[in-house]
Amino acid sequence: MQIIAQNLTYIYSEKTKSLAVKALDNISVTINEGEFFGIIGKTGSGKSTFVQHLNGLIKIAKNKGSLTVGEYNLSAKKCDYKALRSKVGMVFQYPEHQLFAETVFDDVAFGIKSFMPSLSKEETEKRVKNAIELVGLDYEKLKDKSPFDLSGGQKRRVAIAGVIVTQPEILVLDEPAAGLDPKGKREFIALLKSLHGNFIKTIIIVSHDMNLVADNCTRTAVFGDGKLLEVGTPKEIFSSKEKVKSLGLELPVTAFLTQELDKKGIKIDSDLTTQGFIDAFAKYYFAKKGLTPRNDALKGGNDL
Repeated sequence: MQIIAQNLTYIYSEKTKSLAVKALDNISVTINEGEFFGIIGKTGSGKSTFVQHLNGLIKIAKNKGSLTVGEYNLSAKKCDYKALRSKVGMVFQYPEHQLFAETVFDDVAFGIKSFMPSLSKEETEKRVKNAIELVGLDYEKLKDKSPFDLSGGQKRRVAIAGVIVTQPEILVLDEPAAGLDPKGKREFIALLKSLHGNFIKTIIIVSHDMNLVADNCTRTAVFGDGKLLEVGTPKEIFSSKEKVKSLGLELPVTAFLTQELDKKGIKIDSDLTTQGFIDAFAKYYFAKKGLTPRNDALKGGNDL
């Protein structure tokens, strides 16, 4: 499912001029199927408002642009939002706060009851079991437990399972790593990558974490004051310290190190992922020493 926004505009409290705030200002962007897409920008830049349009949580006002998500035209008078929301899963910041049911099974099954009420009991159980196991949890041990008795990391995984149980094609996450320690963050991002490679076609993340974006996203959109300022690969977005500063952002560690090394005459050309930077630096180092690196010498440096 490809996402195409054209001149998308949204104004909060539009009818009250003294309170009106233009959250989105003529946003035009295309997100292709299969991308791990990042959306970054300062607080209040319009990021969350934009992604809430993607499954109709915020409706498009008349004459305020257009938005299509796959076969769904969200600008049309009639749009099957129920079907759309089964295809575009939305995970808000601190998703564990969305849990509410008495058991893990019931919490995960809620999406099926909402979007697929005609599904048989057997198929529902199959889908719930599959979703729980996809997020790395033990179905038999946890299905009858209260979600409130789980650890924080388990709660977050259950919340994700409750979104992917309808088998969406697009997964949208707002600050997915918020509140996680470094180990929990690495495990959660590994989960998202696993889902992206095997289950979810497109993942979109909204984040203030530039390291997360540089290390995982294929392309990134930069928002500022409701406008779309730039779209490109992390390498393109973070290529200039001055440009990044003008966008109100911080450099990811790999971009900072690349630019600092450049000042010392050391040219490192990488895609700004952690592993990409390590590989590029190792290549430079071994070339400088006149050595040929072993393939295994360029792996396993993900703790940079």
